Amino acid sequence: MALQRWLTGIPAYLWSGWGAIASLLLFLAAWEWASVFYGELILPDPRAAFARLAEWIAAGTVWPELATTARRALAGYLLAVLAGSVLGMAAGMSMTASMMSRPIITVLIGTPPIAWLVLALLWFGAGDGTPIFTVFVAAFPITFIGAMQGARTLDGQLGDMATVFRVPRWMRFTDVHLPHLVSYLFPAWITALGISWKVVVMAELLATSDGVGAALAVSRSHLDTTATLAWIAAIVGLLLAVEYLLLEPLKREVERWRTTA
Repeated sequence: MALQRWLTGIPAYLWSGWGAIASLLLFLAAWEWASVFYGELILPDPRAAFARLAEWIAAGTVWPELATTARRALAGYLLAVLAGSVLGMAAGMSMTASMMSRPIITVLIGTPPIAWLVLALLWFGAGDGTPIFTVFVAAFPITFIGAMQGARTLDGQLGDMATVFRVPRWMRFTDVHLPHLVSYLFPAWITALGISWKVVVMAELLATSDGVGAALAVSRSHLDTTATLAWIAAIVGLLLAVEYLLLEPLKREVERWRTTA
């Protein structure tokens, strides 16, 4: 039933994405204008970058690097989402836990990712552990804060009403608490996803010999601006695919009660 509802909702979902497509086209237009203004040497135009990317796709050289970066980013991101959401909701249930966790979260947010990267290099070396750990530390406080705020702002009267009417615990969670928590969790998850993508590329640039970050380091050493922009377009395109093909449909399914209410 859920699968059928999701499949029938695909056309409406795709049609609703015209705003995102329009904004991307405006960005490409601004990129084209900046290329004309500054010149091809400083900023190659989008056609040159996408032509280089198309060459890599045809040769099959782009997929291993994207797969490596995505694996590291998603591993750190999923660990951060799981730990941050669970611990954040637990902290939001207790005023004492919320007050005790605030300075720790402030320290995690205030510490630059490059500092965690240096520590991770000392702890884990130049392997997968360094970018995954750096992504986890950068994304964890975002998901923690979203989950904590969602748990702290739960309407106690709705919970009392569910208790009076003897609503089963699982139904109380899915129909009373979960819709409210999701309204806080999904913005935090999407923000953490963007942070994960930026941090993993930075970590690979400085700490690994493979992945998109390492490829960017090579293009930088060759002073190849077109290749740099092509790699940036590839990793941003992958990020948009994960967000709009995975997270956004999931959000629409969980928040279906908003349109049916």
